Amino acid sequence: MAPAADREGYWGPTTSTLDWCEENYAVTWYIAEFWNTVSNLIMIIPPIFGAIQSIKDGLEKRYIASYLALTVVGMGSWCFHMTLKYEMQLLDELPMIYSCCIFVYCMFECFKIKNSVNYHMLFTLVLFSLVVTTVYLKVKEPVFHQVILKNYYTFDCLTILSCLIFSFFW
Repeated sequence: MAPAADREGYWGPTTSTLDWCEENYAVTWYIAEFWNTVSNLIMIIPPIFGAIQSIKDGLEKRYIASYLALTVVGMGSWCFHMTLKYEMQLLDELPMIYSCCIFVYCMFECFKIKNSVNYHMLFTLVLFSLVVTTVYLKVKEPVFHQVILKNYYTFDCLTILSCLIFSFFW
């Protein structure tokens, strides 16, 4: 039998710009990276329960959107690692950017009047998402996504820290 790396699975040849360290189609002919795929269940199932509980508790829509964004990231990552197709890679990576925008919106809305909407912030985050998506589709370079995401996570952490400091002193 040929090594797993030489096998072409159910989804055909790999078209993604990334192929992670897991041996492709080693467990089943239908899933390129079995363990990377299955591990995404933790990003799909718990957030669904979180969204359901948020609805039951009558929380603002931004909390429901956050849970659903995590679910979409998990489902996109599932599809990407299952197929190693470029289109599925986009379904994995772009929702990460979009979900970060949702999280940033939620963090900046920590100290606001309940049920108000910051349309300026929403417009800015949607515009940012559109620009990042357009550039990423043009350059097709995973390093671009990694740099944007790293900087976004850093921004998120600084925002959380400032919210905590603000709430502690005021």
